[in-house]
Amino acid sequence: MSFSLTTRVAAVFFIFLMVAGTAVAEESTQEKIDRAMSAAPSAISANATIMNGDGTILREGSNGWTCMPDTMPGDKAPMCNDALWMKMMMAVGSKADFQADRIGISYMLAGDVGAGVSNSDPYHPDRANAEDYVETGPHMMIIVPKEMLKGITDDPSSGGPYVMWGDTPYAHIMVPVAPDE
Repeated sequence: MSFSLTTRVAAVFFIFLMVAGTAVAEESTQEKIDRAMSAAPSAISANATIMNGDGTILREGSNGWTCMPDTMPGDKAPMCNDALWMKMMMAVGSKADFQADRIGISYMLAGDVGAGVSNSDPYHPDRANAEDYVETGPHMMIIVPKEMLKGITDDPSSGGPYVMWGDTPYAHIMVPVAPDE
């Protein structure tokens, strides 16, 4: 039995896709830990707890910070959060009320390119097609009591810090930390 060149190329391509898909599905714990740690300065991430998106602890930490390999399942946009940010993330996830009573810090030094969100609505049903869709390269995020947001723009193209999700309980300041490319 002889197969045409087209059939053989298609078969090789199919096998490649299966192997590539398996490689992604079988990402090692260490790869996840490494990606999570890339979100913050090593002085923070070296001793942070590393938590998978499903809540599984991949590595116990000792400094009160939590780093995750993904912000949303599978987006590969790592972040590292202090305790207040983790509290806010839990509130966003459960659509619970949240009110910042102090400053909270989160790092996303790998950025969120390809995994952006609506700048105004954390629950936008099609965030990638939101009119105010935004991706930010390497950045920090700062939660502050809401009254401290007055006077800060919500325009991501302003060239500096801006407020994300300003009309929600999850309002925070986005601080780009790398030059535009």
